[in-house]
Amino acid sequence: MPADKKGTRAKRTLTKSELVERVTAVEEKDGKFKVGKRETKFIFDALINEISAELERSNKVQITGFGTFEVRSRKARSGVKPGTTEKIKIPASKYPAFKPGKALKDRVKGSK
Repeated sequence: MPADKKGTRAKRTLTKSELVERVTAVEEKDGKFKVGKRETKFIFDALINEISAELERSNKVQITGFGTFEVRSRKARSGVKPGTTEKIKIPASKYPAFKPGKALKDRVKGSK
């Protein structure tokens, strides 16, 4: 991995296609677990679709050991339009959020 300007290792972004590739490559201990890229991508897309649909309904999605996806709300507020001093009203809004679970926090905390 290339170093950045400060001499530390650059951060890497894992893409959806790389994630599908890695999950496809996983085999169980007895070697009988065989799923193709097409099936893995289908399952991955279905999972994302279901999480998105539940969030659209303002429901939470909890994946034990990983975390919780939820919808949070922002109150209406006033602000200043960029580039001018014009005051504007920013309406209330909802946004998706992720709260990591303890197992994920511990795993990340333990890595360097």
